[in-house]
Amino acid sequence: MLKFSANLTMLFTEVDFLDRFERAAGAGFTAIEYMSPYAYEAGQLAAKLHRYGLTQVLFNLPVGRWEAGERGIASLPGRIGEFQEGVRHAIEYAKALKCARVNCLVGLTPDLPENRIRETLVNNLRFASKMLAQENIRLLVESINTRDIPGFYLSSTGQALSLIKEVDHPNLFYQYDIYHMQVMEGNLAETMKKHIDKIAHIQIADNPGRHEPGTGEINFQNLFRFIDEAGYEGFIGCEYKPLKTTEEGLGWIKPYL
Repeated sequence: MLKFSANLTMLFTEVDFLDRFERAAGAGFTAIEYMSPYAYEAGQLAAKLHRYGLTQVLFNLPVGRWEAGERGIASLPGRIGEFQEGVRHAIEYAKALKCARVNCLVGLTPDLPENRIRETLVNNLRFASKMLAQENIRLLVESINTRDIPGFYLSSTGQALSLIKEVDHPNLFYQYDIYHMQVMEGNLAETMKKHIDKIAHIQIADNPGRHEPGTGEINFQNLFRFIDEAGYEGFIGCEYKPLKTTEEGLGWIKPYL
């Protein structure tokens, strides 16, 4: 049976962030995710989860200075100490929120020799994988399309899986984003079926527009069937921009909630 989580960074933005927990529960969701918890006290977020009967399934490691254009620091040789401190900070939040998955945005490709970038990234991911494994928290990496984030270091499934193989730690998994990979490579169903053992989280949005399923070219009804038949047991995160209001665009999910 497929399980869906509401991404509160992108859904229910008609209200303030802390009010989105109630909206998600009212719409029938039992799980939520979002990009970053660090602007709020962990206890404050945990209380919202408890009050509305929600499970926190995912958030990201600290990404650096987002407002300055940074999209992760794991590949930056001069920021290793900051990355490691971010891992420890994320663990504190994950334990407080009982969240079993943390995603690492690896960042834009810096203007440095590739061997230095790769060595830094691999070592950082090994560190994070080990630290999170000690708390039974999975570490994920994802690929992002180069249209939305030009220069992002991982932009294909092959690149992500190659990195996971090189890190060679059993606690590193792939977050498969259907929207990003439809833009970059297509072949969604076959790719997920082939690599389902390494996929620990899936995110969805239709293309073009990154709106809810049913607004674009992807046949989500068939895709959900393929995901279910492949034996996927994780969550599917609804990380899309509603075409109108969030509630108006939830007709597609009602058969699954």
